[in-house]
Amino acid sequence: MAIRGLDKIVRSVRAFGRSISGIPVSAPASSIPSIGLALGGGFARGIVHVGVLKVLEEEGIPVSFVAGTSVGALIGAAYCSGVTPAELEKIADRVRFRDLARWTLSRYGFATNLRMITFLKKILKVHTFEELQVPLAVTATDFGSGEGVVFRTGPLIDAVRASCAYPGVFLPVKVNGRLLVDGMLAHSLPTKPARDMGAGKVLAVSLRSHWKNSEGPRHIFDVIGQCFSIAQDVNCAQARSCADLVIEPDVTGYRYDDFERSASLVSIGEEATRAAIPAIRKWLEVEKAKHVMPATAMSASLEPVSPK
Repeated sequence: MAIRGLDKIVRSVRAFGRSISGIPVSAPASSIPSIGLALGGGFARGIVHVGVLKVLEEEGIPVSFVAGTSVGALIGAAYCSGVTPAELEKIADRVRFRDLARWTLSRYGFATNLRMITFLKKILKVHTFEELQVPLAVTATDFGSGEGVVFRTGPLIDAVRASCAYPGVFLPVKVNGRLLVDGMLAHSLPTKPARDMGAGKVLAVSLRSHWKNSEGPRHIFDVIGQCFSIAQDVNCAQARSCADLVIEPDVTGYRYDDFERSASLVSIGEEATRAAIPAIRKWLEVEKAKHVMPATAMSASLEPVSPK
């Protein structure tokens, strides 16, 4: 009992010393809000997500959770597996459509993304959700029911392939007996899955683009892509309301298959994220302030403790 009382005295003296020096009590690490990053779709244009991750890393902004739809799921899976933003930038620079898909003649789509299996096996540093360094949610859509599907456990590759199965272009992907298509239909911006994982603050990345009326569509894929962009914008309101901040990189003028312009897309992501850094830092400062006890308050709370 005497030792326990002595320990209380030591803690009180240390606190009193802090109060004299005017040093505030530091906020515990847990006071930093857990940030969930919600990455939307966009196929090649989604390479902007790499620029987002680069700036967050450079600025020391911690990401506690990631939720991804379509290309956001692919980039999110790589990042959460341990692939650094710098490594992702190099991968984006050399990846092409042929690395992810192969044109095929089918009643259900014009291409298959089976090649994505080989691609993901090469870049992912782990292959199950349970092994990831950062918790991840991958979204898809049940073709039969239209329900949203969220993967958080099990193998990564098929979940990512399903999330990237763009309707009308890629064949649906069967996972656990369910026929799945692109997560964009049910979760155009996966803010709710990010929030459901436990994120205190949700930072969403939604691509913004405007169709140039002077330019007609080049082919059916432009038509399909623009139709889904319109639907995504219309359905995104509820998802946006679940976010604390939405970053909107402007990819106007970039095509769905513009892999050759990856450097420009990364730069667009960087620029949009740098503009959001002051708001993100404000989150961190506000949360820290809630958990820092002023020295004067600490000294006033001291009570004499006598050993027993």
